[in-house]
Amino acid sequence: MKPVEIYTSPLCGFCHAAKRLLNQKGVSFAEVDVWANPDRKPEMIQRANGSRTVPQIFIDGEHIGGSDDLHVLERAGKLDALLAA
Repeated sequence: MKPVEIYTSPLCGFCHAAKRLLNQKGVSFAEVDVWANPDRKPEMIQRANGSRTVPQIFIDGEHIGGSDDLHVLERAGKLDALLAA
């Protein structure tokens, strides 16, 4: 499985929804809490092409977008293929 990274904050419902979907699929991910680690937020913004909201999700280094984008991929049946090694 390709590596997954997700930038989050603890009070974000969309972050919880994205992590819940990944957990349901048995996908392990590296989480960066930008609330607890505010020095990592500029890194997230740069990697996400200027997006400032959380979550920001990356699969194998590729920016996927946020929770809505992740769920769209799942509903379209494209997420599993994107995650496959």
